[in-house]
Amino acid sequence: MIGSPDTRLVVLRGNSGSGKSTVSRRLRQRLGRGVAWVEQDHLRRVVLAEHDRPGLPNIGLIDQTARYALDAGYHVVLDGILLADRYGPMINGLISDHRGRSGLFYFDIPVEETVRRHRSRPHAAEIGEGRLRSWYNAGDQLGRPGELIIGPGSAVDATVELIIGRVGFPPAPICDRTQPADHLDANS
Repeated sequence: MIGSPDTRLVVLRGNSGSGKSTVSRRLRQRLGRGVAWVEQDHLRRVVLAEHDRPGLPNIGLIDQTARYALDAGYHVVLDGILLADRYGPMINGLISDHRGRSGLFYFDIPVEETVRRHRSRPHAAEIGEGRLRSWYNAGDQLGRPGELIIGPGSAVDATVELIIGRVGFPPAPICDRTQPADHLDANS
């Protein structure tokens, strides 16, 4: 078992450009300290410099990072494409093993909308529209009871409030909510 009855685990899944990282960033800003943002792309692409293929070590690293943060008393927001066939067992294990409340959210955004959103991203030139379309995987829900679908009409702030309301966020023991997270520096 991992975490405590007071820790919260939020898993945000969906295609590239669906809004997962924007919602994760806004959750972190809204909730402040005590929230660990476990981002699939950062651990896979930056830390390990891996491609997304079945059975690579990034799946275990994501799992261990989330578990460590929950055991340390942090709430965890895990976000990424997190394809069901590759990451489903790991995500199901995290949720099953977590002592606190967990929420699973799938961003079901049509390909045309993800392409439109992608055009405004800083790395849009690096990842072309054709490549983005080739990655698109429609309807990749895990099918786990309680999995909530976020559609294209859900605004960022409304989605954040929905997640907070659905999962509930009591203060974690290590939280210092005197400053929002976007005002923290390395010495805070």
